Amino acid sequence: MKAKATLKQIAKELNVSVSTVSKALNDSPEISEQTKTRIKEYAKLKNYKPNVIGLNLKNRKTKTIGVIIPNILNSFFAKVFTGIEKVAEEKGYNVITCISNESLKKEISTMDMLSNGTIDGFILSPSEEAQKLHEFNHFKEIISEGTPIVMFDRVVDEVECDKVVVDDFDSALNATQYLIDIGCRNIALLSSADNLSVGKLRANGYLKALQNNNIKVNPDLIIRTDSEDDLKEKAEILFDNKSIDGVFALDENDSVAALRISLKKGFKIPENLSIIGFADGILASRRLSPSLTTVSQHGPEIGEAAAELLIERLEKGENEAPYKTTVIKTELRFRESTRT
Repeated sequence: MKAKATLKQIAKELNVSVSTVSKALNDSPEISEQTKTRIKEYAKLKNYKPNVIGLNLKNRKTKTIGVIIPNILNSFFAKVFTGIEKVAEEKGYNVITCISNESLKKEISTMDMLSNGTIDGFILSPSEEAQKLHEFNHFKEIISEGTPIVMFDRVVDEVECDKVVVDDFDSALNATQYLIDIGCRNIALLSSADNLSVGKLRANGYLKALQNNNIKVNPDLIIRTDSEDDLKEKAEILFDNKSIDGVFALDENDSVAALRISLKKGFKIPENLSIIGFADGILASRRLSPSLTTVSQHGPEIGEAAAELLIERLEKGENEAPYKTTVIKTELRFRESTRT
């Protein structure tokens, strides 16, 4: 049995755009008869069959959004998804959700599969591997073929599209400033997300807060890595330093590790050590003792904003309209791991 060709394959072989192939196969008057004949004959030769959902790139009638999240175990992404699904349902759209598992290869293959007529647009947060390798061509190619993308959280400056972010730099600066305001001077930074754009922004916010308060940066109090196991190993050594009086951890797993290891090392929290973590998951708020003070990212609001941006672009049909970046403000949620 011959393998069925795709619109993308036909376009590549004939050196035309995917949109031109789609229009030719749908007898659009925008395409010359000569080009239509050439494309139709080639499509027949290659056993092309139209997608049952419909591949009309101009009219986009699938009413389906593709969502790609990098990590199913991260409660933040689950919260974002609830916001996406809420708005999609209100607007009459279906949602197909896929998980990249932080893999560039899986991210690319998923986007190739879904962009062949299954969905109208993507909402996604790039994989860790894509950011580590600085490989973003697959996003640019999808957009150039007429499929819009909204990025959230881990956005990429090099890719022009709609984006939804939180104020990572300012959030980190404010969290660190709070630790300084309650008397902390030896504040450790814990990050296992140093490959990610958000990790870098949060680390820079921490450093800026120290600078603003004329506190000398102590490299011995800073752990920046891309591995949770590496972070835990280094944190075991870090917390032997009894002069530490504050910790700012850059994601939920980092903050949980900081709390557990510091308790094991004999710190009294918050009496002689205050901890603030980024991301407001179930672990931080309900399942740890003491409970963690956190920077809340308002995940559902991020999802709602992302879905609104994508659906607005789809329904207005304005692929060339200026791209927007929506900034969702965070807030500190105070619990038992910080002094007041």
